[in-house]
Amino acid sequence: MLTKKELSSVIIAAVLMVLTLTSSSCSGRYLKTESAVEQEIAGNYTLILYGGSSANDLKTIAILAKEGTPYSFEVYAPDFDYKAIKGVPAKDALEMAEKFVSFHHSFWKSQLSKIIDDQGNTIGYEVRPFYYPVIRNQFDIFDVYYKKSDGKVTIYIRSYEYPAEERFPFEGGRGKGPK
Repeated sequence: MLTKKELSSVIIAAVLMVLTLTSSSCSGRYLKTESAVEQEIAGNYTLILYGGSSANDLKTIAILAKEGTPYSFEVYAPDFDYKAIKGVPAKDALEMAEKFVSFHHSFWKSQLSKIIDDQGNTIGYEVRPFYYPVIRNQFDIFDVYYKKSDGKVTIYIRSYEYPAEERFPFEGGRGKGPK
């Protein structure tokens, strides 16, 4: 039988162990992105094309993961939501990315950003579509986060394809009434 003092020590140790395991499994650093220009893109890339599952799919974004870096990229999404094409030269990767994100009739322009690691090195690029704000209610429909952990960069993508319904997530959305 444990004394009260021994029991409290065991409980504190167990809580600390759980907190340590939880924090280490969630460890990692979010990477930042900055504006980029086409002229700085060189080398070979793994081209990651997310979305584009139908002719009316607004949820398209392209990531150019630089090959030869110590990082591997993975998308936090089911395999059928994206495809990855390895060994694509910079010029071709950028052309394919632009074509992929611009096919929708609401497309306005794209934004090119570089993905930067902790040491300030560019490890990839993001090609994000912007849509006509008059048609979509907002021009940028994505939140994209890059989290680095153990040599791996995980890409988290959340889209707001229907902005009014995302802002009003209750049943029926804004102006639709109860179902």
